[in-house]
Amino acid sequence: MMLDFHPLTIADREAMQAVSLHAGRRNCNYTFANLVGWEFWFRTQVCVLEDSVVLRFGWEGSHAYMVCTPGPLSEELIDALHADAGGPFSIQGLEDDQVEALSALTPRLSIHIEPRRNQYDYLYLRSDLVELSGGKLKAKRNHVNRFLSLYPDFIYRPLEPSMFDECRRLEALWRKERGDRNPVYGDTISAEQRVVETVFSHWDELGMTGGSIYLGGRMVAFTYGAPVTTDTFDICVEKADRDIDGLFPVINQQFAARLPEQYVYVNREEDMGIEGLRKSKLSYHPITLLSYNAVHFA
Repeated sequence: MMLDFHPLTIADREAMQAVSLHAGRRNCNYTFANLVGWEFWFRTQVCVLEDSVVLRFGWEGSHAYMVCTPGPLSEELIDALHADAGGPFSIQGLEDDQVEALSALTPRLSIHIEPRRNQYDYLYLRSDLVELSGGKLKAKRNHVNRFLSLYPDFIYRPLEPSMFDECRRLEALWRKERGDRNPVYGDTISAEQRVVETVFSHWDELGMTGGSIYLGGRMVAFTYGAPVTTDTFDICVEKADRDIDGLFPVINQQFAARLPEQYVYVNREEDMGIEGLRKSKLSYHPITLLSYNAVHFA
């Protein structure tokens, strides 16, 4: 097997999603909009095979790959990655079932497995995010009800290109606040701004869907995302005025309620090891955390 890589561009969307949308891998790293948006950061290259998408990028000074495939990685593919790397390399983002299959190939393979909890994705039932029913989600339900009582005239609007300048204004305020408050974000905030601009510049080509909340004629929250599989929708970005109580739960609920019925699951991505973000994501009681393992090959 020969792997023929080329730089990832928007033109790869149809070929890649013909595989990735049906592979059953709900990891947000396979959302095409995320890959295109972060291409400048990782210098991502892609090779689309009959039943797999193989991504190649720079990671911690060595060759790294991600493989979106419905089952375990084949020995033939592992050998092809060895040949392509020409030395030590890693495969990022493998789920536990894929790691177990790789482990079964030892001692032929010399591997080191590194679980990365900070990059686990949070997966929810869309119906849970919409209905907020039961005792576990009572606090979220109370936040939403309080918001509705205080702001009965709020307006929800689907996100459109004509609204992007308002998004930029809100995102700039959020970025300044988070950058000042939490230096752990580091360069990621500035990088995310560039990702957002890439998505805005290619909104229709990337097949994006978004929503927003307005109060008194002013945008106070927006969100957008894209499918990662045929039954899972990935929330790529969510920004809101933190001074308005209940606004984050409301934009979350309102947007989820308007997603097509085919999306049974919602992926709200990783927490990056940030304590407050982890607490927030856990408070919505995900149905599972999608495991993320880096497997290093000598």
